[in-house]
Amino acid sequence: MLNIYWICFSGGVLFALVTLVFGDILGDIFGGIFDSLSMDHLDFLQPMVLVGGLTIFGGSGIMFNQHTNLDPLKIAVLSLMISIILSILLYFAYVKPMKNSENSTGFSLKDLVGKIGEVSVPIPIDGYGEVVIKVGAGNTNQIAANLEKVEIPAGTRVVVGEAKEGVLYVFPYES
Repeated sequence: MLNIYWICFSGGVLFALVTLVFGDILGDIFGGIFDSLSMDHLDFLQPMVLVGGLTIFGGSGIMFNQHTNLDPLKIAVLSLMISIILSILLYFAYVKPMKNSENSTGFSLKDLVGKIGEVSVPIPIDGYGEVVIKVGAGNTNQIAANLEKVEIPAGTRVVVGEAKEGVLYVFPYES
């Protein structure tokens, strides 16, 4: 049984080292495999959780085998329980929060239509200025022209009426 523990432990450590060096490539491979199986309800079956649990099982089995006088069945059950508990802890403390934090900061200019912003560089009647619009947790500065052919001074709140060719066409916001 000690050989099985060493195989589990060594395999987990080897996987950790390979992941450290080739992490992005392996993440894409394993991520693609798990995504293609569409296991949304089995979200806890992440490679980090599974391999981490296997490594913990092997490591705790080795430790109990060498430092206690328990019989092999009790060591296996105890190692399995520790592995399951720590894998659950790993999932809820690290994997799930990291997965939930993966959101894109990208946006399209078309997404800004209807948003309220503020003029940072005055917009002349027949020219361009700049507006600041809140997007997600940050702000974006965009080139703007006026939609109503009126001069819009800096500090004026505006609404984005349309977006085309990289320019936001805005009009003054009236509350």
